[in-house]
Amino acid sequence: MSPRAAGATQHELSRIGLLATLSGETLARLAQRMTREEIPAGAGVVEEGESGERFYVVLSGMLTVSQRSRGAQSVLRPGDYFGEVALAMQMPRTASVRALTPVTVASCDRETFDEFVRPLFADDA
Repeated sequence: MSPRAAGATQHELSRIGLLATLSGETLARLAQRMTREEIPAGAGVVEEGESGERFYVVLSGMLTVSQRSRGAQSVLRPGDYFGEVALAMQMPRTASVRALTPVTVASCDRETFDEFVRPLFADDA
């Protein structure tokens, strides 16, 4: 994975369903704190069982989600996100995620997740 200096854009983040409810100003602040990464097809992004330190949103491409005990589970597409369970529950990754095609993701660290994203899950409870 090769991080680029540019983070995600506010427009890109507004297309992520979970984040669409954030105000424009909040989205802009979140976008500045995210890291953009280009991932080649076949590369792993997160591995089941490892410590979860980042939250990801899919900007382009497709990824597969799998679990050792259950095999392939789902396909992630632009607008989807992953990594929230490990961060929100403070537990190891529950699945592995690999790029099916070349992928662009934006990710943020735990501190940024806690400040901007975690409150969005509290609203669902």
